[in-house]
Amino acid sequence: MLSTLRDAWKIPELRNKIIFTLIMLLIYRLGTFIPVPYIDTEVLQQYIADGGMLGLFDIMSGGNFSNFTIFAMSITPYINSSIIMNLLTFAIPSLERLAKEGEEGRKKITQYTRYLTILLAIVQALGIALSFSNILTEKSWMTISIVILTITAGTAFLMWLGEQITESGIGNGISLIIFISIISRLPSSIVELFNLVQVGTLHWLSVVLFFIFAIVVIVAVVAVQEGQRKIPVQYSKRVVGRKMYGGQSTHIPLKVNMAGVIPVIFASSITMFPATLASFFPSSSVANWINKFFAWGNVFTTIVYIILIIAFTYFYTAITFNPIEIADNMKKQGGFIPGIRPGKPTSDYFNKSVTKLTLFGGVFLAFIAVIPIVVGNIMNVNLQFGGTSLLIIVGVALDTIKQLESQMLMRNYQGFLK
Repeated sequence: MLSTLRDAWKIPELRNKIIFTLIMLLIYRLGTFIPVPYIDTEVLQQYIADGGMLGLFDIMSGGNFSNFTIFAMSITPYINSSIIMNLLTFAIPSLERLAKEGEEGRKKITQYTRYLTILLAIVQALGIALSFSNILTEKSWMTISIVILTITAGTAFLMWLGEQITESGIGNGISLIIFISIISRLPSSIVELFNLVQVGTLHWLSVVLFFIFAIVVIVAVVAVQEGQRKIPVQYSKRVVGRKMYGGQSTHIPLKVNMAGVIPVIFASSITMFPATLASFFPSSSVANWINKFFAWGNVFTTIVYIILIIAFTYFYTAITFNPIEIADNMKKQGGFIPGIRPGKPTSDYFNKSVTKLTLFGGVFLAFIAVIPIVVGNIMNVNLQFGGTSLLIIVGVALDTIKQLESQMLMRNYQGFLK
């Protein structure tokens, strides 16, 4: 990773892209210090301290939500909009045809995603302003409108910032913003950990074991994120005019974890939804019952959490990987898997292979997501979203390095052709 960054820095074109990306991320970090007016952050932080979805939301925003800056909603509406558009692309034939039209089709879908992002941001901002009206220092439609417009504009600016990084920077703009948001909380978390040691809550040995365990988990995450099964594919020879085409051997890589971190985010949001809903009515008997049975970290919610992660892993893999379409494309191009007949037997083979990989990937995601909760309960440290954060950090870091390597490779090809 370090060697890739060093080599990329030596290339003027990539160095300019890296500098541009750093400037854009610096602008984002400067915006995290601009507060939204009419907000009592102390009351809001009490809500977040109770855990639930608000805690996860605050981590994804890099603390912008608890401080209620102009980036309080972070880039979450854009992520939700992208996921919704991906699902609709498979459900609506016109969008599916648009996605297959190439660059022009993708531009239209991107435009629809932007519009949906603004709509979701307004709805989410309205929900925050009305649900947590007691965080407002002045309660009037004017102040509510100002809060909604401010944080919606912040989300729109972040969406533009991410697109600029993707187009003119090193790529992965939206992911890098989330990456920086999570990383920005790391120093304060380390300081808090050492403060617990100083007051005697934690022992030094526990901290050392914790860091060793964290390194082992990071290595495991990298191994699984990079892991793939290569399906061999042979293309038959065919004569077109006086030339012969085909006959080469290649492979189709199937990633162990095709779904990424999305199943963990979905599962955690659904698992914590009852407790978050109960926090709005703290004195009711129903809220006490929910807090008793749906408290984050107990046996019941942990089991539900694991089941939902595995289920969402299968669901998201099913909508992003179509074995029938891949088998049909291979058949049209004269490709086949050695020992497997083209057509339905090939799609069944893909389906069987992906099912096994998805099971392992889902179980691994559940393990990474749950183990910080168990360790946090043992050490009496708040690590409830450590697994989610770790998966995001490692995934974005690997994708960014791959982006740089691909751009360096393209530059070498262009130099060779010249």
